[in-house]
Amino acid sequence: MEKWQAHPDEVEQIVRGQYANPFAILGLQQPHGIWVLRTFIPHAQSVTAFTRDGKPLGALTLRDEAGFFEGKVDIDQRQPIRYRAANAGGEWDVYDPYSFGPVLGPMDDYYIGEGTHLRLFDKLGAHAMEFEGVSGVHFAVWAPNARRVSVVGPFNEWDGRRQPMRNRSETGVWEVFIPAIGPGTIYKFEIVGADGKLLPLKADPFARQSELRPKTASVVADPTPFAWTDHKYMEARAKKDWRRTPMSIYEVHLGSWRKRADGSFMSYEQFAEQLIPYAKDMGFTHIELLPISEHPFDPSWGYQPTGLYSPTSRFGDPAGFKHFVDVAHKAGLGIILDWVPAHFPTDEHGLAQFDGTALYEHADPRQGYHPDWNTAIFNFGRKEVSAFLTNNALYWFEQFHVDGLRVDAVASMLYLDYSRKAGEWIPNQFGGNHNLEAVAFLQRVNTEVYRNHPGAFMIAEESTAWSGVSAPTYAGGLGFGFKWNMGFMNDTLRFMSRNPIHRRYHHNDMTFAALYAFTENYVLPLSHDEVVHGKGSLIAKMSGDDWQQFAALRAYYAFMWSWPGKKLLFMGQEFAQREEWNEAKGLDWWLLDAGMHEGVRRLVMDLNNAYRELPALHGRDNEPDGFEWLIGNDHANSVFAWTRRSNGSAPVVVISNMTPVARDKYRVPMPKVGGWSERVNTDAEWYGGGNTGNQGKVVAHASEGNGWMPAYADVYIPPLATLILKYDPD
Repeated sequence: MEKWQAHPDEVEQIVRGQYANPFAILGLQQPHGIWVLRTFIPHAQSVTAFTRDGKPLGALTLRDEAGFFEGKVDIDQRQPIRYRAANAGGEWDVYDPYSFGPVLGPMDDYYIGEGTHLRLFDKLGAHAMEFEGVSGVHFAVWAPNARRVSVVGPFNEWDGRRQPMRNRSETGVWEVFIPAIGPGTIYKFEIVGADGKLLPLKADPFARQSELRPKTASVVADPTPFAWTDHKYMEARAKKDWRRTPMSIYEVHLGSWRKRADGSFMSYEQFAEQLIPYAKDMGFTHIELLPISEHPFDPSWGYQPTGLYSPTSRFGDPAGFKHFVDVAHKAGLGIILDWVPAHFPTDEHGLAQFDGTALYEHADPRQGYHPDWNTAIFNFGRKEVSAFLTNNALYWFEQFHVDGLRVDAVASMLYLDYSRKAGEWIPNQFGGNHNLEAVAFLQRVNTEVYRNHPGAFMIAEESTAWSGVSAPTYAGGLGFGFKWNMGFMNDTLRFMSRNPIHRRYHHNDMTFAALYAFTENYVLPLSHDEVVHGKGSLIAKMSGDDWQQFAALRAYYAFMWSWPGKKLLFMGQEFAQREEWNEAKGLDWWLLDAGMHEGVRRLVMDLNNAYRELPALHGRDNEPDGFEWLIGNDHANSVFAWTRRSNGSAPVVVISNMTPVARDKYRVPMPKVGGWSERVNTDAEWYGGGNTGNQGKVVAHASEGNGWMPAYADVYIPPLATLILKYDPD
């Protein structure tokens, strides 16, 4: 054996996939000043080497029957190398990945090591590119405790011995540029743990595209830039203060909003053609999508994602989703995504035990296991995990132009003892139950989103009394723009489910939310969570016979649309879907042929229009000066009245009667003398009601004496109805 040749032990380790640093032995090497080529090509019986421009470098010698070849070459510098391999069945070309330098640089190492890299999605994962004059794909993955990481796929017969990666040991990132493959390539990572055991094949944590379930491989995404047409929308969005802007959200599960005739999923392009015009026509300002990050199990609704960077392939490719967002923006609609950074499923192809260790999760189940959902909890205190999730949030805003993220299960992140008994959790450093690392992560991600994407917003689904969820981080808050008001939803739905006779004893369920309405910036959610798991539909929650249920639902919707806070309604509830939501089938659109259901749809449309058109209903949504009770204590009649105001606009008065008894000549204090027009009367025949009211107009007279309001009006309030009156003296 000559001195420039690889040692037989090294050859054996390469053939067995056990060599620790393949870039130190494969490709172009210069031992003892002699240029040498080495390659491992299984099935080849002969190999000839060429430069990139086709200059022959000669045949290599077969050192091992498994396919290890080696030979001296006449060359003066490092450059990409191509091989012509042959056996009895024919010839094929192979580019040598080990003749290319690294794609990542020292600044990447520095910022990755710090945990402050905010362009990780451009560096990690799979990126089709031209590198050193050759087209191919660069792969990079974080697996600091692995002994070996390889890219595998159909292009190398899923053989992990062929494309082992370079270990950038300072950061724990592995990378390799594989030439002559491109977009559409299917791949996974084959990882050998520190103990030498081969792990189940892993999907790419940064994959931008994935196979359609039940397949689980990652897909190299097409790098062609998308031709966005929403520049004006994005410029206008950057100047908006959403606290003082109408926000009425249509929450949608794409898989069951509507199905194709054969029961299969619609595409992103079809949703652009059908869902967006519908939501626009209904007067919503935003569409919120249940999680569309790739997930293996349909009944999880996306809340157990395995591909946080990959729009689910159920509906098409990433370009299709970008088209959907672009069309929405053209229609003036914003897109909000449900985002799930709280936990992840333990499917073997996912993040769990990614490199053979608890990498993304905590090793201790008292911190790393979620008892409610049988999932793993992210280790928020690990800088690489925090960076992974922070980059993911920024990725959806930058790459897909989404307008907001609604962060799922924030309460489960904030409390170390969430759903745990004594002894099943570990206190923080101060002995408390607050997850300080999760708090720091949430503050970081909110800060980076608002800093990098003006006009974007973050919404917390947080169900406890944690203080300052929507307060800025510089004031000690979590930094969200908005918080779901679960208390309002729970209290008011409980009230509406009661027999009207008993509602007088539970009057405070409808008024209590006013005590805290302005402690946070609230979204009022009637979400998917209220119409699943045996809870029934919203119409089914209303008490009474069919007529009373429809009337009560209409009155309740108008009550909510007039209450301070942004609005959210889950799909199907805008036309009073009767059955509980089922993710496996489309909505019951045929119900719109019935007048009562079509009436509810018309009402929601008119409520959205009134909410947008009347500044008093949205301009001070999150400020106490915009709300004042007129009647808050009429327990006996279950009547409620309040006024909404906004600077420089006409005030609005809202009156709700939550019993099936009409109230004639009911005296209501009014903020101004003069005429008030009925902007909405939920008892109108157009909505399926009894068509009683005030002939469209109410007159307020000056109060006698020193009343706390300058005027009063004697109003007819229809049974189970809400009136929205706009000051209209002319």
